[in-house]
Amino acid sequence: MTSRRDRNVGAATQLASQVSINFGSSIAGLLIPVVGSFVVVAVRQIVTAIVLLPIVRPRLRGRSLSSWWPVAALGVILAVMNLSFYAAVGRVGLGTAVTIEFLGPLSIALATSRRLVDVGCAIAAGIGVYLLAGPDARLDVVGVFLALLAGAGWAAYILVTRTVAARFAGLEGLSIASVIALAIVVPVALVVVDFSALTWQVLGLLVAVGVLSSAIPYSLDFVVLRRITPRLYAIITSCAPVIAAFFGVLVLGQNLTVQQVVAIALVSVAAATAFATQPNPPRTELETSATATP
Repeated sequence: MTSRRDRNVGAATQLASQVSINFGSSIAGLLIPVVGSFVVVAVRQIVTAIVLLPIVRPRLRGRSLSSWWPVAALGVILAVMNLSFYAAVGRVGLGTAVTIEFLGPLSIALATSRRLVDVGCAIAAGIGVYLLAGPDARLDVVGVFLALLAGAGWAAYILVTRTVAARFAGLEGLSIASVIALAIVVPVALVVVDFSALTWQVLGLLVAVGVLSSAIPYSLDFVVLRRITPRLYAIITSCAPVIAAFFGVLVLGQNLTVQQVVAIALVSVAAATAFATQPNPPRTELETSATATP
């Protein structure tokens, strides 16, 4: 049983984690036109592997072949999800990309529900996304598709981690999957990268993206997961579209219409309501991390 002080510390830390992730994504938005999404994702995966592997030290020997397929699938999902997300940011803006992507975990929460409140949340989220991607918003169709693909990847990530968590202890599976994603992305990044664009400033910003989007959130998770419930964790995470929109305006200079602001707020409120009213089943550390740091 955690104290109120512990819960407050956990909630504040989780909010800081979300700020870090979305600040990192906004810096990525500056870099994508310069080096491309493959290079941004490659560096982020390198930082993730550097952070996770020394801490987790996954055991590789003595595992059956059936134990490896979900981890391999998770590695592919990681690569596709991050590539499609960052590519979407470059086309439709950070706040819009995060809002559409958030339909992935939200759909997991709503899919098996039979409650009227969840039906209302699903309708509200659908209206929000329509306002973002509808005719009046004039968004890039490819960018919307990429954001939806990222959301589908996030949902698949959450589902696959259930199998991974059953076969690998703690974050072992996630650390191995990060290496697999790295092996997928890095060769392509090396082919498409313009090495003349890799100034020290660009390299520093690439590392900053990895630290802000991976190293800091994973480190903070060790504090957060001991102090707050999965439900509160998910509610705070549902603030991500609003935080992302803020950094999109502040860092990337992206302008939001009134319609887009309403849409982002609507999806965030729908998600927070859905998560706040869900039962609080026990979840593994790996499953919870999937909701926070895809």
